[in-house]
Amino acid sequence: MANTDYKSVSEYIAAQPKSLRPVLKRVRSIIRNAVPDAEECISYQIPAYKLNGRVVVYFAGWKEHYSVYPFIGRAADALEADVAQYKRSKGTIRFPLSEPVPEKLIARIAKLRAADAGATAKRNSARLKNA
Repeated sequence: MANTDYKSVSEYIAAQPKSLRPVLKRVRSIIRNAVPDAEECISYQIPAYKLNGRVVVYFAGWKEHYSVYPFIGRAADALEADVAQYKRSKGTIRFPLSEPVPEKLIARIAKLRAADAGATAKRNSARLKNA
């Protein structure tokens, strides 16, 4: 991936190899449908989705796979059996380009990450009120 200063998710996807673009467009659509209130942005030069000012999920395309980040918290706990077949490391789950996009799984990851972010925001708000 070239060192480019992407300004939008559309620009990021357009800069990827032609063969990768349909997969990234599908992942983008899945996340947008799963978390419709999320703000789409670029963070760390990859597509990201924010709720309440905090990034809840990222995705990125690579030579032989695409990844969804961070795969931590409730999503990782709840979906352990569902992701056993995929390579994972440090909060990253890698989906091979050679397989169909696991639409329901990616949607569940995005929804659980959004729920985690909402719970964190509520806890932080309560702490500030009680301080």
